[in-house]
Amino acid sequence: MSKESILIVEDEEKILRLLELELEYEGYQIGKAADGIEALEAYRTGKWDLILLDVMLPGLSGIELLRRIRSNDSYTPVILLTAKGSVEDKVSGLDLGANDYITKPFQIEELLARIRAVLRMRAAAPSKQEADDEWLTAGDLKVNEKTREVIRGENEIDLTPKEYDLLLYLLKNKRQVLQREQILEAVWGYDYYGDTNVVDVYIRYVRKKVDYTYDSPLIHTVRGVGYVLKDAK
Repeated sequence: MSKESILIVEDEEKILRLLELELEYEGYQIGKAADGIEALEAYRTGKWDLILLDVMLPGLSGIELLRRIRSNDSYTPVILLTAKGSVEDKVSGLDLGANDYITKPFQIEELLARIRAVLRMRAAAPSKQEADDEWLTAGDLKVNEKTREVIRGENEIDLTPKEYDLLLYLLKNKRQVLQREQILEAVWGYDYYGDTNVVDVYIRYVRKKVDYTYDSPLIHTVRGVGYVLKDAK
């Protein structure tokens, strides 16, 4: 069984060394970084089961580093190491997606217990690949069928239920030219048979939210036939 890997991000040398020794003794594989820039590089080039992240760091603060990690990785667990009384850092960290925090000075036994608890929760959660598989994508558009989240770039898009159903159908049939009648039957059902105008109306609604404020349109009209959704060029 492979060792679980932990990246320790801490600029106080004595604390960093203590954590390294204790965690190695517990059987973890350890990586180290003493400032935010070094930690960002270590995060990007390594594969970590957990990150212990000090909030007060030179180069790049722990809160900013957490924000950058969470911008495209909601999976890797992060435990913050915070100064006593730094309520604002704790709140900011939890809001940004930290899994837990511990206040300095701390007992190593408590930290080890928190690490074990977070790793247990990670093991019980879907794998990163499984989590990625829940998203349907086209270019920078992502739709999560389980949570009904719709994201383009860094922006979350709010769709009505019918707009969502239409976009999901187009996305599931990406790069296929779909006739208006096909879309009508799949999204609205037989009750709307013959009223293809509703498709055009809702395509316009969805484009307004998903395409119009972006440089590269994803939904394209095929004149005389219908519509197709494809990756932006």
